Amino acid sequence: MGMTVAAATATGLPALAALLGLFLGRRVRPVLIAVPAALVATGLAIAVAVGIGDDTRESAVRLTPTGALDITLGLRVDGLAALSAVLVTVVALLVQIYSAAYLREDPRYSSYAALVSLFTAAMLLVVYTGDLIVLLVGWEVMGVCSYFLIGHHWETEAARSASIKAFVVTKFGDVPFLIGILVLAAGADSFRIRDVLAAVPEGGAGWVTAGTLLLLGGVAGKSAQVPLQTWLPDAMAGPTPVSALIHAATMVAAGAYLVARLYPAFLAAHATLIVLAVLAAATMIGSALAALAQEDLKRVLAWSTVGQLAYMTGGLAVGGRDAAVFHLLSHGAFKALLFLGAGVAIHVAGTGALAGMGGLRHRAPIAFWTMTAGLAALAGVPPFAGFFSKEAVLGAAEHTAAGHGPVPQSAGWLVLVAGLLTAALTAAYATRVWLRVFLGPARESAPGAEVPAHADAADYGKPAHTGEAPAAMVWPLIVLAVPTVLFGFVAFPGLPSLGSDLGYAELTPQLSTTVLALAAFVLGAGVVGALWRRDPAGDPARVLGPLRGPALRGFDVDGLYAALILTPVRLAAKASRFSDGAVVDTYVKGAAQSAWLLGGGIRRGQNGNARLYLTGLFAGVVVLAVAVAVGS
Repeated sequence: MGMTVAAATATGLPALAALLGLFLGRRVRPVLIAVPAALVATGLAIAVAVGIGDDTRESAVRLTPTGALDITLGLRVDGLAALSAVLVTVVALLVQIYSAAYLREDPRYSSYAALVSLFTAAMLLVVYTGDLIVLLVGWEVMGVCSYFLIGHHWETEAARSASIKAFVVTKFGDVPFLIGILVLAAGADSFRIRDVLAAVPEGGAGWVTAGTLLLLGGVAGKSAQVPLQTWLPDAMAGPTPVSALIHAATMVAAGAYLVARLYPAFLAAHATLIVLAVLAAATMIGSALAALAQEDLKRVLAWSTVGQLAYMTGGLAVGGRDAAVFHLLSHGAFKALLFLGAGVAIHVAGTGALAGMGGLRHRAPIAFWTMTAGLAALAGVPPFAGFFSKEAVLGAAEHTAAGHGPVPQSAGWLVLVAGLLTAALTAAYATRVWLRVFLGPARESAPGAEVPAHADAADYGKPAHTGEAPAAMVWPLIVLAVPTVLFGFVAFPGLPSLGSDLGYAELTPQLSTTVLALAAFVLGAGVVGALWRRDPAGDPARVLGPLRGPALRGFDVDGLYAALILTPVRLAAKASRFSDGAVVDTYVKGAAQSAWLLGGGIRRGQNGNARLYLTGLFAGVVVLAVAVAVGS
């Protein structure tokens, strides 16, 4: 089987499973449809990744004649696409298995499994496609699936509002994204990715800069970067497996993947890279502070995802495409592990609030050891995968800051300083989670905090379990722990299949950034550990002081949006309503009333009385005669 045929089959199988699941979900157990399809797709994706090597395989057929730029249905399979597809399919398979146990009592499990399959197919379409319009189709299908999956528990207000918010915010970014695709296609005279990259001039061009800047709108929306980051933490109102699939490993990484896919165009647009570096630096620091302040386990991980995605976009901004993709792959493994592990912890503790956890080390030993590995990878502890991938990003930033490569030095310094500060904050909140969830005595939930705003209500109010979670929830943690521990050793010598000619490609940890990053880890983890030892019953997040309140609320960005966008729009809507009612309707009603009055006056003279008509006629003749006589 050819590489492109295998890739197409891997994409089509989850789509077929989604279709069958929607029509046969009530007759056939959904797990018997979704899991086999995900398993075969995973095998095909792995086969493609093993067989593609350093090659690039393409196949395309004209989908429709447009009269101008043709839209082609085809695939472009290279090392980047192949490795990303393996991440997508493996995580999707594990999530489907995990969900069979996690949602076994859910009456809407059949539609859930079908939507997860459809989402998987859409992400694979984004990964494998060779046409920007087809990529846009997969991009938008992911958004629709995300809307339905976040709102899976639609009977709760949190799920409904979170799903609408995610849809609206990401669509807000997709408007300039669509325009950016059109700009690039017009400049290259083609929608095919191959043709767009081939048309990029060596020194860049205006259409390249404009197109890539517009694409950043969609990147910020999908990957939850400043200023469109607020939807992702609220999306934790969806089921925990959805958080692992969509909001940790795959969909939110689509923005970073797109930049890597079109990297020659971005590398030729220095203005775009500087903007991307600024957004990444602001996102890193703000999200890390917010993660340290959160009181719900899943929201800590959600804000952490925002920050780790900023590491990826920061790596891309400084010319480190391979480093960014390295971190995308390693983060996909350990963050999916952390979200699924959080589901096990919530299952055992009966709550997702950190205030209600503690002492789970002995009650959930597998979750303890696997999540310890995941948190260590998140914090950048050697030799876990996150250490190598973060070091690669910091190394690329240092390389650019030293004046090497085509990217401006300012971008390198910005990402390097923000990355080191974020490393300290990441170590702090990862240590806080580890201590509060697994160590110390078991705690009761704080009064009034059982279901925080925008939390998944299904995670709260459950009875605590004395034993480990079901095997279908535990085994995916063990599988994901393997790449969390070992992936760095496999990948850091180099990922030649990603294309080392695109920017800085060194993935080996550098001495200077390693020392600085380890110092940042010791600082962050040490402060939190010291506070916890001083008061195990307290919350180490108090180290934030007066900053904790704003950080807990995500620095009130939603309030800023309300002031700058919602309030003016509402005022404009009220003004429009007043104008429509008091001006337009009054004019229309006045015109109708005038016609009615005029018609009523005329109607009085048209009453069918012949004598009255003759009298009027005679009176008129007399008036005319008098007028003629006077005039002569």
